[in-house]
Amino acid sequence: MEFNEKLQELRKSRSMTQEELAEALFVSRSAISKWESGRGYPGIDSLKEMSRFFSVTVDDLICSDEMISVAENEKRELADKYVSLICNTLDILLAILLFIPAFGNGTASPETVFLFGMSGINPWVKIVFVVIIGVTILNGICGVIIANLDKPVWNRHRLVTGIILSIVAVTVFIVARQPYAGIVCFSFLVIKGFLIAKVKQQ
Repeated sequence: MEFNEKLQELRKSRSMTQEELAEALFVSRSAISKWESGRGYPGIDSLKEMSRFFSVTVDDLICSDEMISVAENEKRELADKYVSLICNTLDILLAILLFIPAFGNGTASPETVFLFGMSGINPWVKIVFVVIIGVTILNGICGVIIANLDKPVWNRHRLVTGIILSIVAVTVFIVARQPYAGIVCFSFLVIKGFLIAKVKQQ
C-alpha cells in the first residue's frame, strides 16, 4: 500500500476530516490533501509527528523508496531556502547604493557623489534610481518574509521578480552612464544567477 493510501486509511480510522488532521499535525489542510492524493510527501518532521499521532512507526507509514524521495525533497527544499535567503539578502543589500558615493554627477563634476547629493542630472532620472533601488529592497524584505511562510511557489515567483529587478537596475544604470552602481547591481545579479543555476543542477 502506498503512503497516500495509508494516510487516508489512518485518518478515516479516526473518523477525522482532512482539516482536523491538519490541525492535529500542525500543517495546512492543503498539505494533507496533497499527501493523500499522492502529489507529494511530508517532510521528516511531519512523518515523525504522524507516527506519534497514529501510534505507528515511520516504517509502517512509508516504504524505503518513498523515504528516499522524502529525503531528496527535503534536501532540495533546504537548498532552495538557502538560495532564496541569499538572493533576498542581496536585494536588501542594494541599500548600500543609498549610502555610498557611487554616482556620477553629470557634467557638473567629475567626482562621484551620494545618490541624494546628485545635482547635475535630470531630477526624473534621480527619481527612477531611487524607485528601482527602493522596489528591489522591498522585494528582498518580502522574500525574507515569504521564505518563512513555507510557500515554495511564492518563493520561486519572488526569486524571478528579484532577477528581473536586478536586470532592470543594471540596464538603467549602464544606460544612464552610472558604471559604479551598474557594477554593484551586475555583481549581485551574477551571484544570484550562479546560485540558482547551482541548485537547478542538483
